[in-house]
Amino acid sequence: MQRRTVIWKTPEISADGLKMFACAMMLLQTIGISVVEKGLIHIDQYTQEQFSALLAEDSHLMFLAGVGSVLQLLGGMAVPLFAFLLVEGFLHTSDYRRYLLSVVLFALVSEIPYDLAVYQRVWAPMGQNALCSMAVSLLMLYFLRMTRSMGTAAGMLSKLLIVAGAVAWVSLLRAEYGLSIVLLTAVFYLFYARNGWKMALGILISLLHVTGPLAFYGIWCYNEVRTDRIPRYAYYLFYPLHLLALGLISALL
Repeated sequence: MQRRTVIWKTPEISADGLKMFACAMMLLQTIGISVVEKGLIHIDQYTQEQFSALLAEDSHLMFLAGVGSVLQLLGGMAVPLFAFLLVEGFLHTSDYRRYLLSVVLFALVSEIPYDLAVYQRVWAPMGQNALCSMAVSLLMLYFLRMTRSMGTAAGMLSKLLIVAGAVAWVSLLRAEYGLSIVLLTAVFYLFYARNGWKMALGILISLLHVTGPLAFYGIWCYNEVRTDRIPRYAYYLFYPLHLLALGLISALL
């Protein structure tokens, strides 16, 4: 009797597939923060000690807190994917200025919805949305590209200073996922053709988000197909719109 052999074929994932998955994970994370923690639990009204005591007494509250935590952990998978897609967009765009302007514009548009969803305020200067991190990272990529013609020592020093400057800017802005997005973007760009280093360093940085390394399976399966079956601006619009919708739901709970 002839034995059947099972051949495992790695699935192929397009840029649209990665974008949709990243948006879905981001949606789950925002639900965990805005709807569960801010809207249902009202976590901001408790101190850490008070909340710990309530969890010990209320099993329903403990369940909600667990759901919120799991949803936020799942959202960690979106961070490496957005950094990876940012580099892909930078390398393949025919108009860098338009690309940068789009990111900056939607970062500004998203700020009030972000504050509403995360802080339940119309204006909260204590933190900025993730598109701010992506805008800084996109500027960093522009300057990193300028170092290609430099010698080895000067080029390495320049790259380190550019990345350090981007880290300083996202820290100053207190932009969401600033450190992770900047470092991942730098790794994906600088080690673009060296998959081993790119994957190893990227996974190491992604550990900041616990579930982040799981996103690298999707990156590994990426087939470099950029068909844009869904218009790219639909993804830009999704960010402020989902924040606004969930922020309003949270305010009504």
